Amino acid sequence: MDFAVKGTVLPVLEASLQPNEGLLTTHGDLGWMSPTIQLSQTTGGKGFFKSAKRMVGGAGLWLTRYTAEGAPGTVVFPAKLPGNIFSVEVSPGRSYYVHRSGFLCGTEGIEPSVSMQQKKLTGGFFGGMGFFLQHLTGEGLAWLELSGEMFAYDLPAGQSLRVHPNHVGAFEEGVQFSIGTIPGIANKMFGGNGFFVATLTGPGKVWLQSMSITQLAVEIADHLPSNGNNSSSSNVGSLIGGMFNS
Repeated sequence: MDFAVKGTVLPVLEASLQPNEGLLTTHGDLGWMSPTIQLSQTTGGKGFFKSAKRMVGGAGLWLTRYTAEGAPGTVVFPAKLPGNIFSVEVSPGRSYYVHRSGFLCGTEGIEPSVSMQQKKLTGGFFGGMGFFLQHLTGEGLAWLELSGEMFAYDLPAGQSLRVHPNHVGAFEEGVQFSIGTIPGIANKMFGGNGFFVATLTGPGKVWLQSMSITQLAVEIADHLPSNGNNSSSSNVGSLIGGMFNS
């Protein structure tokens, strides 16, 4: 089994599989594949409850397995947004937490599930991705995708980073993660950064992303035409014009 990350701004992961080798994904991440690649659905063999947790966290009830049957084959998974694709080695005692759409695919020994990292529901729901994170356990190679530019930090024991929840990409299991509120009423109401901030405390490695799909949606929404404009061509013109005039 061989992997190659190709492309620049919108990269793809190209996986070359030998007969009977397979990969697992939690989303509909397929780009293209050779005819020898066969798809099947599985719950991961860990029981309905674990599968239901994945569904609640936005990852879906089923896992898709891509297998090369009869001959070698190639399957390609594109990134959802401009950004980076990279791999981590998962093993017993070395698991990873990833933002809810950050797990691209993994070898068949990877067990993706959902972890509720925030004990207080208010901080979890209103803090964005902080409540539900994908938890990658088992043994094998997992491929992750982060949006925008990627920044990695090795935090020694006791050292913390305070990060907007949307910019948390992934972190090792030894890192402590919590969601709190931004201090100060004026900062909350007029600072424009939301109410919540994540705290990541070492020891362990963390990966941050400079862009999130939530942030991108907010920026695009500012340039969308009003509902009163029903012409699709006018909508496109207004969108492009707004982008250049901003």
